[in-house]
Amino acid sequence: MTSDIRYQCEPDLSVTEFADVLRRSTLAERRPVDDAQRLDGMLRQADIIVTARSETGTLLGVSRAISDFHYCTYLSDLAVDEAAQGQGIGRRLIDETHRAAGLHTTLILIAAPKAEGYYPHIGMQKHESCWVTRGKS
Repeated sequence: MTSDIRYQCEPDLSVTEFADVLRRSTLAERRPVDDAQRLDGMLRQADIIVTARSETGTLLGVSRAISDFHYCTYLSDLAVDEAAQGQGIGRRLIDETHRAAGLHTTLILIAAPKAEGYYPHIGMQKHESCWVTRGKS
């Protein structure tokens, strides 16, 4: 793990930087990266946004979560620049997000297909009962 990476809550993260890191990760395939208005709404309505930045300020990763701060926290986006993966950034973003929401909350996420093998590796438990109704465009 690289120690010169700075982690912080960043509620005013710009749409431009958010879209850029989504594109540099594998998450852009499943996010509306070409719809700035929608990305802005996603950022502004999130309860917790945690970033990972290099010492030069480059955004290496982001987590975005919605929480009631009492019972549950839904980590809806976890994106790490593919060039920076393998350094523990994703794990630290998850930890910092959970800390910001309160460790007494249950942290919930739906894994992207390419990341399904990652979460058990960092100690998360698979839950077999998840149901969704997809949004309509």
